[in-house]
Amino acid sequence: MSQVLDIDLKQIVLSNSTFGPNEIKQIVKAISSDYNNFRLLRDAVGEMQQQETRTPAASVRLGVCQYLLGRYSDAVGTLRSADGGALTHFYLGKALMALDKYEEAFTAFESSERAGYNRDDVALAKSEALRYCGKPQDAMLILDNLSGAIEQTADYLYQRSATVSATGGNPEEVVALLERAVESDNTHSGALFGLAMENDRHGNDDYARQLYERAAAQFPTHVGTLLNLGLLYEDIEHFERSKQCYQRILDTYPDHPRARLYFKDADASRDMYYDEEARRRQDRMAQMLSVPVSDFELSVRSRNCLQKMGIMTLGDLCETSEQELLASKNFGETSLVEIREMLSSKGLELGQFAATWKEEEPTYDPEVLSDDERALLDRPIADLNLSVRARKCMVRLGLSTIGELVRRTGDDLLECKNFGVTSLNEVREKLTQANLKLRGD
Repeated sequence: MSQVLDIDLKQIVLSNSTFGPNEIKQIVKAISSDYNNFRLLRDAVGEMQQQETRTPAASVRLGVCQYLLGRYSDAVGTLRSADGGALTHFYLGKALMALDKYEEAFTAFESSERAGYNRDDVALAKSEALRYCGKPQDAMLILDNLSGAIEQTADYLYQRSATVSATGGNPEEVVALLERAVESDNTHSGALFGLAMENDRHGNDDYARQLYERAAAQFPTHVGTLLNLGLLYEDIEHFERSKQCYQRILDTYPDHPRARLYFKDADASRDMYYDEEARRRQDRMAQMLSVPVSDFELSVRSRNCLQKMGIMTLGDLCETSEQELLASKNFGETSLVEIREMLSSKGLELGQFAATWKEEEPTYDPEVLSDDERALLDRPIADLNLSVRARKCMVRLGLSTIGELVRRTGDDLLECKNFGVTSLNEVREKLTQANLKLRGD
């Protein structure tokens, strides 16, 4: 079956037969069914580019295929020298959209409509261009003027969901529209991605991952789909799968900075050695340190002194030095010997963890901050607009405000699963923009 698709794809790209929306759908279907066909498309485009002469019709075929490969600048150049037909203008608009040239894209879509391209498809494309131009109300007006069967299609429902969101509409309506879009077409990559994002934001990782997987099986695949799916795979330690996601991005965009960094991080995480016995030792130690000192038969004087100092557990004692105990009123050498013997029976010592467990003073003292500075530290971490990976690590660490974040050191953050140097640099950069820094920086 795969071989048949390979032959058909090459014939579609390299032959002089009819080339239009149906043929483009066949190319997309071939690659969606077997990603190896992406390389066949790339090779076929390479052959076309080697041709010394090319007819305007052949330029249309080449420009559309360049767009499908993600070579948007090449596609724009090729299509502008093509036959000027409806298909040419429509895919010129799509390539310009991918390059963030939304106003030019809108003009190209209008040209495709005048040249006879499907009016409903053009209307949806124009609506999207207006939304990206910052004119969501105008985009909604176009959608409101559509009627009939188009209103039940996944393309329409997806565009409407995005426009409702852009106008600040009801989030529940956005989700409902996305769900209807997926129900209408369970292979619609945009709707699957949008619904996955909504579930990702609300912590529904398993369902979000399933939706991202379905979106990633379609072609062309949104870069955000592959990045977010890769991160979710890392969360469940499926590092090979996460690398495959990032590699697919690099197949199209070899210099994509985030994909390259994430691929490197996933590759490094795969090789990390996990010492199960060390983890068990840590768990036993943590359990022992949580034992209350009241469980031991101490003298009344020792017990009262410890209580006054706020020392409640063996862990508290291991954080306290002999000098600190002796500085307490009524705590003498006799009590000190008693405490030493108690800890020794458990293999512990006074001050054993004083250096590592002692909480350092925060970088920012609330008493000397202005009202504006306090307000800044009270803002949610979400205001920093961190990447998905960094944001998930903040959740794992239980950090919700910027003030809580700046009380952590870089080493504290690096202890979090899947939080590497790349994420640390991102956090530092965002804090620097707000004239803040991590403790110890």
